[in-house]
Amino acid sequence: MAEDNHGPGRQAGRRRRWAQPLAELTGDVIDPILRRKAGMTTGLVAAWSGIVGERLAETTRPEKLQWPKDRANGEPFEPATLVVAAEPKAALRLQHQTSEILSRVNAFFGFYAVAKVRFVQKPVAVPKRDLRPKTRPVAAEEKARIAAMVERIEDPKLKAALAAFAESTLSRLPRR
Repeated sequence: MAEDNHGPGRQAGRRRRWAQPLAELTGDVIDPILRRKAGMTTGLVAAWSGIVGERLAETTRPEKLQWPKDRANGEPFEPATLVVAAEPKAALRLQHQTSEILSRVNAFFGFYAVAKVRFVQKPVAVPKRDLRPKTRPVAAEEKARIAAMVERIEDPKLKAALAAFAESTLSRLPRR
């Protein structure tokens, strides 16, 4: 029996499907919605930190591309206006970097797609979650137990460090 180009035991018309990254699958769903609602793709949102830098990416985000209204009437192509949401503290820096942002956005698209940048001041930054463990006050009997454990240590710095470490550890555990 002759083997086809697809390997042994495989039929000629069937292709094997491999796992795809979730970002590719969701991009296919979200891109048309973003394009219709905001006039852009997830690519610009994903590349934003590379366009404006890490520091500004935390306090800004691209909102939408506003295309001229009469594009379909056979008139020549007119570039869009990029609307950027920015925290008040980032707005001044963005204004100073407008020409650089324009050139980087147009380089991202590969053609002269954006002519102007308009800034809208609004909260953008997502508050960072406190990842520190919850602590409780250490009870007097626990402090006495710690003192008894470290009483034979002669070096005062080591003794204080071990006592502080024990208190910190106990403060993270639930009370018995």
